[in-house]
Amino acid sequence: MNALLSVAFVLCWSSGFIGAKLGAGTAAATTLLMWRFLPLALVLLAVAAVSRTVWRGLTLRDTGRQVAIGALSQTGYLLSVYYAIQLGVSSGTTALIDGVQPLVAGALAGPLLRQYVSRRQWLGLWLGLAGVATVTTADAAAAGADVAWWAYFVPFLGMLSLVAATFLEGRSRSPVSPRAALTIHCVTSAVLFAGLALGTGSAAPPAGGSFWLATAWLVVLPTFGGYGLYWLILRRSGVTEVNTLMFLMAPVTAVWGALMFGEHFGVQTAVGLVVGLAAVAVVRRGARSGVVASSGAVAPPGGRRDAPVPSASATRR
Repeated sequence: MNALLSVAFVLCWSSGFIGAKLGAGTAAATTLLMWRFLPLALVLLAVAAVSRTVWRGLTLRDTGRQVAIGALSQTGYLLSVYYAIQLGVSSGTTALIDGVQPLVAGALAGPLLRQYVSRRQWLGLWLGLAGVATVTTADAAAAGADVAWWAYFVPFLGMLSLVAATFLEGRSRSPVSPRAALTIHCVTSAVLFAGLALGTGSAAPPAGGSFWLATAWLVVLPTFGGYGLYWLILRRSGVTEVNTLMFLMAPVTAVWGALMFGEHFGVQTAVGLVVGLAAVAVVRRGARSGVVASSGAVAPPGGRRDAPVPSASATRR
């Protein structure tokens, strides 16, 4: 089951970069994001009205925390990704830059969540970073002078925003239903993106059918599939596990972008793909070994957590 969830998560999350590329030529990033989340928020609110059990026990403090998580993990993250692609950064390169996230999250998991990373897992994380760097340099070189150099730093802002949301959720002491959390996150993003679109005069959607095709793509695959599975895997397996899968987003998106949009994919990109896959194998094997760096504690049977004291996320099953 975990393997199937992981495969579905990688494909659905990668589809978000492809969908952003599809919509980049049809409208501004704020327009696309507003119309991605506004109908979705209305549907989720209607469902929430008839499913009140999922909201039982939700306090004002819990709601405020989920609003902050949604603003970071959706609004901040997606705006930077879409804006980078709008500036001309390829979908593959954007995903590759986003691939730095596992190393940042892995470095912070110990002091913030007490989910300490073993030496073998650190080896896998650095191996994954090497694979990301390999493909990034190849993709950036292929782009040439068509893209401003500073545009490649825009996705880093989104990566940091998602890392912050991950740890904010991980430090929560009160369990929140995934359906309730998704509703709060999407409503928060709908309000923020609508405000941005109205403020910049870009709220009106274009008449072309390609815009609505891209919008439907983004609602179904990355939102319900990728975003929902992100939090599900995070709660089942912990921060290191879910962020290790992020290494696969870069090569998968690069292949997908090459097939769908003719983006660059050469020998160096293929090498990065192999290195990224090897990194995932090393980190997962490190998790199963049960050796925790700095403490020497042994993980529970099955190796599903890599910390002697699990975070609140890891215990919500």
